[in-house]
Amino acid sequence: MKRFFLILILLSVFSCIEETKLSFIETNDIFEDNAVVEINIPKAEGDSDLANTINTKIKNHIANMLNFSEDDTDSITLNDAINKFDAEYKLFKNDFEESALVWEAVFDGEVTYQSSEIISIAINSYLNTGGAHGNMNITFLNFNPKTGAVLTFSDLFTNKEDLTKAVKPFFEKETKASNISYLFGEEFHLPANIGFNDEGVIFFYNIYEIASYADGITEFTVPFEDIDSFLKLN
Repeated sequence: MKRFFLILILLSVFSCIEETKLSFIETNDIFEDNAVVEINIPKAEGDSDLANTINTKIKNHIANMLNFSEDDTDSITLNDAINKFDAEYKLFKNDFEESALVWEAVFDGEVTYQSSEIISIAINSYLNTGGAHGNMNITFLNFNPKTGAVLTFSDLFTNKEDLTKAVKPFFEKETKASNISYLFGEEFHLPANIGFNDEGVIFFYNIYEIASYADGITEFTVPFEDIDSFLKLN
């Protein structure tokens, strides 16, 4: 009888662990006082420390993108960033009253992968403050699902040099049919942004990273089994 109750207790514990998997909903906000700021991003549900940490980091990333920050800072809030962007636009309009341009910033995000070891979220940022075209940037934020900390390259992979060699053939396969001159004469290197989906590891080169603006982004996915030996995740 004691063993029976012990099994029930263990099943209950495991059930609770399964139930604590973080859930996300999509939030949609638009601010149109002067400039236009539209934000469509995933939000971790609940009021746990984990959910709050992840939500804060996502908002902080957007705040830094909105203010063209060269060095990210944790001190700026999303509301402050929106107000600053709006104030900068009003100064622009005061100097160029004849301009019909309305500054615009659009942020879209999605959870591309979630497991017991990683939560991968892609944030697409588009800003138009004049010039020949707007600026687009996609960033992958890879979170530790237990602490909410953003995982670094060294948290995710081993042996960067050998990983680069293993990934290179996939890059060449992706780009071989193109007449684009990639990498600006440099040796092949991994992108600044690496994310995850159900098929494998996403290697994502933003505009200007390895080709011209007109050539756009370069993206490909390497199946998990092909680089499993370099992954620190199971």
